[in-house]
Parts: sequence; C-alpha cells; structure tokens
Amino acid sequence: MATYRMRLSCADEMLLLNGCPGVIGLAAVFAGEQPDVAQVRARVAERWTGLERMNCVLDRSPGNAGTVRPGRVRWAVPGPFDPAVHVTVASNKLDDLWAQSVDRPLVGGVPPWRLFVVPDAAHGGDFALALVAQHVLLDGRSLATLMRLLMDSPVQARESGRSAPLSRTGLRAAGRELRVMAAAGQALPMRSPEQTYASVAVSELPAHTVRSARRQPSDGRGATLNELLVGAVAGALRAQYGPVRRWRQRDEPVYTAVPCDLRTRSNPRELGNTLTVVRVPLPVDVEGPVARLRACQAAMATVPDRAAVHATVLFPAAEAARRTGPWVTRLLADRGRNSCFAATATTAMKWPGGSSTFQDRRLVRTVGLPPLQHPGTVSFALAQAADAFTLTAVCNLRPNDARRLADAVVTEFETWARTATPSV
Repeated sequence: MATYRMRLSCADEMLLLNGCPGVIGLAAVFAGEQPDVAQVRARVAERWTGLERMNCVLDRSPGNAGTVRPGRVRWAVPGPFDPAVHVTVASNKLDDLWAQSVDRPLVGGVPPWRLFVVPDAAHGGDFALALVAQHVLLDGRSLATLMRLLMDSPVQARESGRSAPLSRTGLRAAGRELRVMAAAGQALPMRSPEQTYASVAVSELPAHTVRSARRQPSDGRGATLNELLVGAVAGALRAQYGPVRRWRQRDEPVYTAVPCDLRTRSNPRELGNTLTVVRVPLPVDVEGPVARLRACQAAMATVPDRAAVHATVLFPAAEAARRTGPWVTRLLADRGRNSCFAATATTAMKWPGGSSTFQDRRLVRTVGLPPLQHPGTVSFALAQAADAFTLTAVCNLRPNDARRLADAVVTEFETWARTATPSV
C-alpha cells in the first residue's frame, strides 16, 4: 500500500490540540476460556485490516517537531498495521490497565490504537478484549463499532433514530448556541493544578437499581440513561463539594460536556470523530435527587437541537474558516482547555446489536474508559450491555477522587431506586 496523506477533520484537530493525553478505551468482558492471542490477532487482521482509519498514523510536517501547528498535521496511511504489534496480552487486570493507560498517550509511529487480551478482567467475566486508542483517531461510537465487528456474528451498528441532524438551524440558533458555549463556568474545587492526580474507578450498577431509577420522576415519562447519569453526577458533586456558590463565591454554574453522535442513517458505522460536545449546566444547587433529575431532563431535552446546530451551522463555518485561517482551530481548542468550560464530561453508551459472543465466549459486560481532561475535571462513562451497567470515573483531582465520586453517583441511583414507584 503506497503512503498517502489526508487532512484532519476539524474535530480531529481540536482533539489533537486540546492539551490532554487523549486516551480512550472500551473493554468487552467475556465468560469462558481465554483465547490464544494468535487467534485474536487473526480475527483482528481479518476484520480490521481493510478499514482505512485503523491504518492511519499522524504525520507532522518537517521542521514541526517541537510544536503542533494547525493545518500542518495530516493523516498518513503508509500500509496495513501489524497485528503482532497492535494485539498483545495485558500483564494485569482490567482496572489496572485502565489506570496505566489513561494518562499515557500512544506514540511510536504506528497507528495509535492497541487491543489487549486481559487474562483477569474481573467484573463477572474470565477475560476481556480491551481496545485503547487516541481520541484524535477514534471516538467512543467508533470503539463500539470496531469491537462489535470482532464478534462471531458481526452486524451493523444500530442506526441513528434521526435521518439527519437538521431539526434546528439558522443564524439565530447558532448565535444562541455560541452564547451558551462561551458563558462563564466553574471548575471543581482543588488546591492547585500542580497538585492534581489522575485516578480511575470502575463500579457495577445492579440492573434492578437502574430499572427502578428509570421510573423517576414518578409522575413523568421516566428517565433515559443519559438523563440519569447527568442527574446523578449533579448529585455526586453536591454531596462531595456542596452547593456551587460555596466553591468560589461566584454565581457561575458548573457545566458538563455531553458528547453527541452526529452519524445518521447513511453512515452509522463511520469511523473517526463524527461527534460534537454540547455544554449543559448541572443543577448542583437544586435540593433533592428527583428535583435535580427534573432539571436535568429539561436541560437535556434541548441537546438534540443544539447538536443539530453544531452539525449544520457551526461545524461547516469552522471548516470554511480554518481553510483560510488555521488559527481558528487553535482558538476553539484553547477555549476547551479551560476546566471552567466543562468541569465534568458525561457519556452513556449502549452496546450495539444485542447479545454477542467471541469465539463462542459470551459477552458479560462492557467497560468504558473516558478521557482524562484538564486539572479540576472528572469524566464519567456509563456503559450498558444487556442488563449489565458499568460506570467508569476518570478524575484529574485529588488522589482517589475517582472512587469517591463514582460511589456518590451510585448512591444517587440507589436513592432514586428506593423512592421510585413500583412497576405494575
């Protein structure tokens, strides 16, 4: 395969320039005997070699070794990846692999992804396949698509419920969205950026707890998994840090970044970064778990239309502007560098395509690894595979804050479950 180069998308470039380690992951945990690594490599070669994105490396222009300049970095495809390099056996448990991976960017002149066979996965399984990648190469939906392609009966990822992100467009809508994205916010309380640490925690949520929590509010339509996660994060922050006004004696809210998949029915399996981030205020100052959930539902109801504005107005405008002024991407990335932009990130993801097996080993659960963000931030990923729900928290705060915050999120789910109206 001859080497050729491609321009990075606006989303790729912003992720490249955001100053974070940018490592994300998805693990599929299975019950059964661990497969031989050679068998895994053979299936990876069979299913992934023909995918252009999996063969891409970042190519920095000559003379640009010390810094990354917008518009100068390209994707290069020098040839197919080597399964022996990219697929290896992990030397420790899944939780340890996540902790070791989250702040260590993948480098080395080969496509920035690795697949690990994890012998002791825990979390109800016997082994796991764990895909780790640089976010600049793949988004979370891409990770799920790739892992689904490795299964015994690969199927297309479930199509988006919308035909195209066109439900709200125009200059007025774009202006409103820009004002929201530029509004002042607060980071989580911390001593100083030099005294923050990366920490990762994984928690399992019982299916009956999630099912009961979904019946909240009792006089409403019930709650989606995304709404529950955002509401639980708001409650966890209040439990750990108190009302927002106590943090820095300011009136600015605390925001969460909600990733939104922009794929449509025409490209449900597209690899790369086909997403945007919508900034949503967290109702930390609202008293009561159910009241916070109602506030989150109201805020989250606006997200699809706001994401449509990104897709149809803001992204095309940014792409056009950066072709004449590459500084545009750096300006946008610099805005996202500030931990006051989004103190948290919240992602809920469901395993596509129903139940799965890998070489006749049954899938037990999936475990996400959200990216480590700037000091004063925490990222949450809630993964669902059938009736297994798994929460991962990634903090850049005090040591072990990931465990404290993950436990607080689980407590919010348990509180909703206890007070939910019993199903008939």
